[in-house]
Amino acid sequence: MGEARAVLVTGGSRGIGRGICLELGRLGYAVAVNYARRRDAAEEVVSRITAAGGQAVAVQGDVALTDDRRELIEKTLQDFGRLDVLVNNAGITSPGRKDLLEATEEGWDLVFGVNLKGAFFLSQLAAKEMIRLIRQERIPDGKIINISSISAYVVSTNRADYCMTKAAMGMMTKLFAQRLADERIRVYEICPGVIESDMTAPVKEKYDRLIAEGLWPIRRWGYPSDVARAVAAVVSDYFPFSTGDRINVDGGFHIRRL
Repeated sequence: MGEARAVLVTGGSRGIGRGICLELGRLGYAVAVNYARRRDAAEEVVSRITAAGGQAVAVQGDVALTDDRRELIEKTLQDFGRLDVLVNNAGITSPGRKDLLEATEEGWDLVFGVNLKGAFFLSQLAAKEMIRLIRQERIPDGKIINISSISAYVVSTNRADYCMTKAAMGMMTKLFAQRLADERIRVYEICPGVIESDMTAPVKEKYDRLIAEGLWPIRRWGYPSDVARAVAAVVSDYFPFSTGDRINVDGGFHIRRL
């Protein structure tokens, strides 16, 4: 059996990121589980993967910080000797969910730092390493997967900064896809709908009602495993002639109707 392909998943200790890490571990990937604060949660994910015979390490780092981003890439390379896939999953919602007329610069800087700046510059670092590894014939190709949100195109006036970062992530996906296609690196945006996680827990009652009213055709909550399976399809090369695409995992919410 050859050397396992390696993936770095940001925000991998909880919610959607945790689901992605477990699924890719199941597929045989060596998984770098990034976390910002909850080492215990990240170690639990690592333990689940290694107990099943896989490889995983917990790597601390705040993607909003330059030095931390460099360390995430370096640690993944040190532990696994390669980097085949980057999953930009780390994200935070608007602090206090303030109305846009009350939104603060501090909140803006925090959300943009993690959700957009962090993802952009981590992708830049990862792409350069993937190009180097591909040219050295140490990996066959690379993939960057951006975990976006239906908030990329759905207005929430109490989460303006969050919505804007996710809208920009769609353009970021296309930009990297265009630039990296000749380098054998493909780039995708996966767009979850309402997923059961820590982020949506405070508004569970609201979404329970909207689901019952049929706001999206598949009348249930989404689960981290739903998003993880979409990531698995991408890394498994089920879309070999595609790049720059948005894959919706939203129960059909994106369908317009009269």
